[in-house]
Amino acid sequence: MSINTTLSNVERQEHVLRFVEQRQRVTVADICDQFGVSVATARRDLEALATDGNVRRVHGGALAIRRAPPELPALQRASEQANEKRRIGQVTAALVADGETVFLSSGTTTLEVARSLRGQRRLTVITNSLLVLNELADIPDITLVGLGGLLRRSEMSFIGHVTEQALAGVRADKVIIGIRAIDAEHGLTNDFLPETMTDRAIMQIAREVIVVADHSKCGRVSAAFVAPLNIMNTLVTDSGTAPEFVEALTAQGIRVLVT
Repeated sequence: MSINTTLSNVERQEHVLRFVEQRQRVTVADICDQFGVSVATARRDLEALATDGNVRRVHGGALAIRRAPPELPALQRASEQANEKRRIGQVTAALVADGETVFLSSGTTTLEVARSLRGQRRLTVITNSLLVLNELADIPDITLVGLGGLLRRSEMSFIGHVTEQALAGVRADKVIIGIRAIDAEHGLTNDFLPETMTDRAIMQIAREVIVVADHSKCGRVSAAFVAPLNIMNTLVTDSGTAPEFVEALTAQGIRVLVT
């Protein structure tokens, strides 16, 4: 098929993007044959799409970006990958030492971490999650610090300016944070723009950042950029995560624990 030569570069690149998304992986030669363009034009189109984060450039062609699906409210997705999240929670909780101060973010995976912290250890837990607060409220050996702010009802969490101001006044030994999507090239992303600045502020309050994410979050990209991969020290995930994804993160100096 030859695309009308009167199309602008942007219009042609939209056609190329749809072609890549349909095929998942294409070569420069595929684009030349499909659209009747030169090798140089095909390469320029792929470079432009890659720069905008719409495809992943590889030698000789491009791969489609796996987009994270829209996120359901926390209580509705609690049953998704429940066993995987439970194991992630147990392994992550074991990384927390007696007497430490730990920040737990919102999300169903960090809620499993909180459940696994219910024990004999003396801890201080800082959180912006109402679900975490409720989970640990009856544990006398855990000192709870709840951060206020704008309530995001779908997550039962506090975000925004007031939360970020409160974060500026606290420090933790470890931050344990969930994320909507994590990709070896595009880093950490989520799908709710107003939460992005709060997530960034959370990651600044500790020297060690532990990201908890089951396999459905790995190798995916969502709409809002949160942080590059090097913000985190450790990823805790499950055995469903692709080995090549684990290898890509390990190559960047990130410890990956697979449950």
